[in-house]
Amino acid sequence: MRGLFLFSALFVCSLYAADINDPFEDINRGIFNFNESVDKNFLKPVAKVYSKTPKPIKKGVTNFFNNLEEVETSINQVLQGKPKRAINDISRFIINSTVGIGGFIDVASKLGMPSHDEDFAQTLALWGTPSGPYIMLPALGPSSLRDSLSKPFSSFLSVTFHMTEDDVNLSLKAIDALETRERLLEVESLISGDRYNFVKDSYVQFMEYEVKDGVGVEDEFLDDMDDFLIDQ
Repeated sequence: MRGLFLFSALFVCSLYAADINDPFEDINRGIFNFNESVDKNFLKPVAKVYSKTPKPIKKGVTNFFNNLEEVETSINQVLQGKPKRAINDISRFIINSTVGIGGFIDVASKLGMPSHDEDFAQTLALWGTPSGPYIMLPALGPSSLRDSLSKPFSSFLSVTFHMTEDDVNLSLKAIDALETRERLLEVESLISGDRYNFVKDSYVQFMEYEVKDGVGVEDEFLDDMDDFLIDQ
């Protein structure tokens, strides 16, 4: 669940807000302010408490949730015409889910099998679907019309969606959100100027980077921060 509303604060970009299709800016800003309030009064304080957890445990939790995403990534690799990567990613899931003790240990990376991050929004982009207007979603954060429409399919592909125990499903999603928010604490100081425009610009640049798999997008900072999301 890397799409939580503050994750885009990690990615600095050189875009200007005026170049982004944002016809609903007034509404988006209102939702953004709501998200900021929820984060300030709940998510961030809880994340600070979680940050005191021993690093090996936090690393294991990060590995666990990254492993759950391998199934969705593998399917989207197939839909994007990347069979070799699909085999790599489903193999990562099998290895880490077994030898890696449920995904808490990233054995696959140590075996030379790199991790990727693909979702249905990126698949639609490669199929030629335009992004459409920028949208700020309550709790979920920055998005676009294309990315918003892809969410139901991405949700269906997630491992947690098919868990029959609702309390377990909700607990996993809550822990995932907490784990993601905690990893942003160290880099939150990167936000500057108008926070709304910063997050919007960052989200658009990040999605471009993800859709193109970093090819032709020269931004050393983005490369470093993508590694941060995966490795921390």
